[in-house]
Amino acid sequence: SSDSQNCHKERRVSQKKILITGINGSGASYLAEYIVNNHPDCQVHGISRWHSTSKSNNLSAIKEKVLIHECDLNDFSSIFNVLKAIRPDYIFHLASQANVRTSFIYPLAVLQNNIMGTTNFFEAIRATDIRTRIQVCSTSEVYGRVDPKNVPIREDCPMNPMSPYAVSKTTQDLLGNFYCKAYGMDIVITRMFTYSNPRREDLFMTSFAMQIARIEAGLQKELLHGNLDSIRSLIDVRDAMEAYWIAIEKCLPGEAYNVGGASGMTVGEFLEILKQNATCPIPSRLDPELLRPADVTLQIPDTSKFIAQTNWQPRYNLQESVTFLLEYCRKTIEKMPN
Repeated sequence: SSDSQNCHKERRVSQKKILITGINGSGASYLAEYIVNNHPDCQVHGISRWHSTSKSNNLSAIKEKVLIHECDLNDFSSIFNVLKAIRPDYIFHLASQANVRTSFIYPLAVLQNNIMGTTNFFEAIRATDIRTRIQVCSTSEVYGRVDPKNVPIREDCPMNPMSPYAVSKTTQDLLGNFYCKAYGMDIVITRMFTYSNPRREDLFMTSFAMQIARIEAGLQKELLHGNLDSIRSLIDVRDAMEAYWIAIEKCLPGEAYNVGGASGMTVGEFLEILKQNATCPIPSRLDPELLRPADVTLQIPDTSKFIAQTNWQPRYNLQESVTFLLEYCRKTIEKMPN
């Protein structure tokens, strides 16, 4: 029996410790779910701001299986203490104010939060001197408006951010590269293109699906939309989160990797697919309020670098993604008090 105790002890010691910043957020909560469900040998920690506005119920399915630490990335001592306590093997840095349209209204808040928060975070990692592998979860928004001759977009495409949010993510991306090159920190950068995310209502896909669920339930008359001509490549949130895991396991430090879908469609075409999956006719019209001051209209990635490094392939097709999204939105509307 002492043998089995030792074996049990060893197994506990060899547990990988994972830290996810912004774990209450929409994407990060799906990432936490993916790791808990597929990598039971890992211990998942998350940091969340004490005054976080994110919905903590994003984690309701796994709340017994994750350890949440209160911490603000703009407060150096709180990050330093959490890092010292956890000593994570892997860090996924997802914490950011991520609403593109809102970033035009509060540019200073978004820049301060996303840029200084990330710098503070990297400095705290350096100060604690822990050996950890970090993934900076960047975004296709760093490319901004791309010359059509550079589409599909490769990682060496010039950055041309078109919103305060995109400027802040470009800076995070560059900081990741700098801390890797200057201080030898083990940092991988992923640039994620559009993915369906049922928990994020400010994304066009979720906004449309939520409005359809409301119209089906008789709570709304018509669907309102912004620009329908933008072209996006789409993957499922579950594929996106698996890609993050595969990236931290297999990608090279100091390199950036595009992650996304292979084929593109317009936002309007996606809306039509959603309407075809609705249980009643869905009238819709343009709301000028939903148009951005500057829009990014063509985002198709070249993901060959990521695929060559990892052999990653999406598992879910478009119809499965649409069904997953609509079912989530219908359930959300059902649960709402009338």
